[in-house]
Amino acid sequence: MKQNTQQQTTENLWLGLMIGNSRLHWALFVDNTLNSTWDTEHLSTSDMQQLAKTNTLPVSPSSTRPIFLSSNLPITLVLASVVPTQTKLWQTYPNVRLITLNDIPIKGMYPTLGIDRALALYGAGQTYGFPVLVIDVGTALTFTGVDHQQRLIGGAILPGLSLQLNSLGRNTGQLPLLKTSSITSLPPHFAMNTKEAIKSGVIYTLLAGTKDFIDSWLSLFPDSKIAITGGDCNLLRGYLQKYDPEIATKLIAEKNLTFLGMGKILFGNG
Repeated sequence: MKQNTQQQTTENLWLGLMIGNSRLHWALFVDNTLNSTWDTEHLSTSDMQQLAKTNTLPVSPSSTRPIFLSSNLPITLVLASVVPTQTKLWQTYPNVRLITLNDIPIKGMYPTLGIDRALALYGAGQTYGFPVLVIDVGTALTFTGVDHQQRLIGGAILPGLSLQLNSLGRNTGQLPLLKTSSITSLPPHFAMNTKEAIKSGVIYTLLAGTKDFIDSWLSLFPDSKIAITGGDCNLLRGYLQKYDPEIATKLIAEKNLTFLGMGKILFGNG
């Protein structure tokens, strides 16, 4: 990996890394402000050992150039993870700060709450105000809520859109494997072929469930904000705009809630 010979000032730069179930999610902060985000695949043990030796990262908003970390003035890597095996690998990297639930000032969190859910919840609350409900549309679809006093009310977890489609395609003998990219519009409720029937079952069940959780939350906190995040957030929000436009207008779409939460943890509430 080639080192960047251009002199870099790293004192006002830091990298955020959220290790998800499917990918590594990255963010570059400049002067404590979110500058850019991108995703990469999980790395192997041998890859990590090489990176630790050379003090480089194989990531950049421009994928053709790696970010070079000077051994004299390294960029801080702020890490949160839901994958323990990947956490151990990245903790071998120089100048890593690991964020855990103990760093997040939300009351009443249970020990197994996912750090991604907690960071997104805190980022949403500090950005838009409490109470807030966060809908995270990733590998899993999660609902997590916190009240006016920043106390966790609770939430729910179910398989996300891609996971449901993959489960049907890989664990049945005759059903096809569909991708989320194949669902460009709402299917008919009552389909006349197998592919459309899968789309109908998965999409409308997700939409009805999402609407039910939103309605239940607003019955408890009528003045609450509702934020939607995650890799498929715009997809689900687009479906909701056609399925229930009134519900859709209540949603604040922000794909970077986890990183906004990281920034609030590191630099205060502003």
